[in-house]
Amino acid sequence: MYDPKKIRNIAIIAHIDHGKTTLLDSLLKQSNIFRDNEKIPERVMDSYDQERERGITIFAKHTCVYYKDFKINIIDTPGHADFSGEVERVLGMVNSVLLLIDAQEGPMPQTRFVLSQALKMGLRPILVLNKIDRPHAAPDRVLDLAFDLFLELGANDEQLDFSYIYASGFNGFAIEKLTDEPKDLSPLFELILTAAPPPPGNLELPFLMQAATLGYDDYTGRQATGRILEGKIRKGDPLVCVDRHGKQTTHRVTKLEGHLGLKKIEIEDAGAGDIVSLSGIPEVDIGDSLCAPENVVQLPPITLAEPTVSIEFVVNTSPFVGRDGKHVTMNKLRERLMREKRANISLKIEEVEGRDDAIRVCGRGELHLAVLIETMRREGYEMAISKPKVITKQVDGATHEPVERVHIEVPEEFSGTVIDDLSRRKGEMRSLATSEHGLTTMSFIVPTRGLMGYRNDFLTRTSGLGILTSIFESFVPWKGDIAGRLRGVMISNSPGKANGYGLFNLQERGALFVKPGDEVYEGMIVGEHARDNDIVVNATKAKQLTNIRAAGSDENIILTPPRKFTLEQAIDYIADDELVEVTPNFIRLRKTFLNEIDRKRNSR
Repeated sequence: MYDPKKIRNIAIIAHIDHGKTTLLDSLLKQSNIFRDNEKIPERVMDSYDQERERGITIFAKHTCVYYKDFKINIIDTPGHADFSGEVERVLGMVNSVLLLIDAQEGPMPQTRFVLSQALKMGLRPILVLNKIDRPHAAPDRVLDLAFDLFLELGANDEQLDFSYIYASGFNGFAIEKLTDEPKDLSPLFELILTAAPPPPGNLELPFLMQAATLGYDDYTGRQATGRILEGKIRKGDPLVCVDRHGKQTTHRVTKLEGHLGLKKIEIEDAGAGDIVSLSGIPEVDIGDSLCAPENVVQLPPITLAEPTVSIEFVVNTSPFVGRDGKHVTMNKLRERLMREKRANISLKIEEVEGRDDAIRVCGRGELHLAVLIETMRREGYEMAISKPKVITKQVDGATHEPVERVHIEVPEEFSGTVIDDLSRRKGEMRSLATSEHGLTTMSFIVPTRGLMGYRNDFLTRTSGLGILTSIFESFVPWKGDIAGRLRGVMISNSPGKANGYGLFNLQERGALFVKPGDEVYEGMIVGEHARDNDIVVNATKAKQLTNIRAAGSDENIILTPPRKFTLEQAIDYIADDELVEVTPNFIRLRKTFLNEIDRKRNSR
């Protein structure tokens, strides 16, 4: 058991792709927690399969390293705005944050969000100017921008007097001054010990802790992870769990675990200031208070910013239902979503009034919801997904909608196109600057509705060279109608297998979503029409054969490769009267009239 004065609890926060996970890799390697012959993968903390595939951090992760005679608990947090709920949730466990800012890009939208959260909680961030080895890095300029951001966000005098250091997470070094010789990360370790305060807490007081994250162990069941606020705990000790409604239940600690590097290790006891996982409380929930029986306390609940986007999970009613997945009923879907609701409080899951074949899920953005859908399809679930809708609220009798702060970087020749696009989507430009390298940086305030479906168009309009990131800003009065998708779709009129001859005749009318041999059904969307109206087509049409053969009578069929949607792209693309059919191995688009036909058929 460590004295609280010898413990440091820090979270690493930054905008996406500013190098959090890479820096943490280097911190872990230089803390000598790995064997000399141990194979260490890149982005070692991104253990979840979707994190490795997408190249982003989705869930907050805990680790622990030892430096000199100090114990440093570190939490790696997501950088994408859609997973900001993970950041809000874990900041209560730490006493300082390492704020990473790319020394070339400077502060970005997510930097603003995570920093504002840390400042509101009274934390004093340690600024790490990362990637100083990049060719166009300008650390001094970025340091000035960071100070301006602290001022803008209302930092107090103590917070404005922040410590800072220059680093390269990829090359594993940190330096106090730009003229210093780079060696290793020792200067960063030393700065953490001096600038991060030790956690408050008294080992002699009764035990008190709040569950900040949940885990699951196959042998011991649910695990509650959090920082011990007061006192100490041993394996076998009794404790009282107080839920958000004030209900008290008594339990006994069956297992106590801490972290060492990438592993969870079983420990006998722990004290104030340490971050641990407790087993033995089967119904524990996020925000519940865990306390000693002689001193029962209910701590304030953990509150998160409200979700801004909702989608409906609908029972899959296509003709191909059950071919691919094993969980297809509403009961199975509802059970799985309610299980998710208990572990992920940044999602809001509710019933749809008047419908028993749909359930509504609200989250921070399309990617936030797409990660859940992707997880479920990998578990064998089949479902249909509706078009995302923004969540509005009433303020003084008027409808308000969410708007986002959008940061865009594009080559100068595309800036006019992007400005025109976002203006039509009710966007308001806040800043524009063009660098000597011909790169235009713009900032907009855009309704969340206006960004839906635009990200795919943005990549096309900028030839794949543009960067677009956004973060929720606030709720503002309703901005009026915004134009949706400009083109219609091609809808299959018959079931069967798509035929090369039929598709060859269709590709003149627009872009195809299927290839020869793909199975289609009536109502399935097989392509995008070049015009703004929907058309019904026959993708299974084969060429009529005759006994007569003549030279040159057969056309050479050359098909353009079909457009393949990822889950996020499909959700982004569909219109109000369309659904995305999601199964373990397929993503299909279809019209909603299939559901209406089935409903009428069942009512008979």
